[in-house]
Amino acid sequence: MTLLDAKPFDVARARRRKIKIVAAIVVVIVIAVLGWMYRNWPEERVISHFFAALGKQDYESAYAIYFNDAEWRQHPQKYKQYAYADFYRDWGPGGEWGLIKTFRIYGSADTKTFGGGGVIVEVVVNDRAEHARMFVEKSDKTITVYPY
Repeated sequence: MTLLDAKPFDVARARRRKIKIVAAIVVVIVIAVLGWMYRNWPEERVISHFFAALGKQDYESAYAIYFNDAEWRQHPQKYKQYAYADFYRDWGPGGEWGLIKTFRIYGSADTKTFGGGGVIVEVVVNDRAEHARMFVEKSDKTITVYPY
């Protein structure tokens, strides 16, 4: 086949190819943006479950979520540093946040630069101006109050 024997240029085929390339680029960009926006979704979900349990006044389930251990009653000595009684005093009706009626996730940030492998999740509780800042460990999904 020589240059003179080449197939004629197909405008429709070139247009289809161009559309496929643009569509592939758009899909890759959309996936990258969604991945970036929801990169801390698992940790935000843990906090959402935690505050939902507190909102239902199911403090035992909230304690289980806090330590990511549904069987915490079987070995309470493992959590003697922060016993259930202390947890109830902090998060129960007489705690800093009182009865939790409403909450919403305000935002989250990775803490890779701070020496830990976790996420800080900021929560608006009962529409208060002061937000609750919770730290979720990425490796085991345990929760602590962020001290800063």
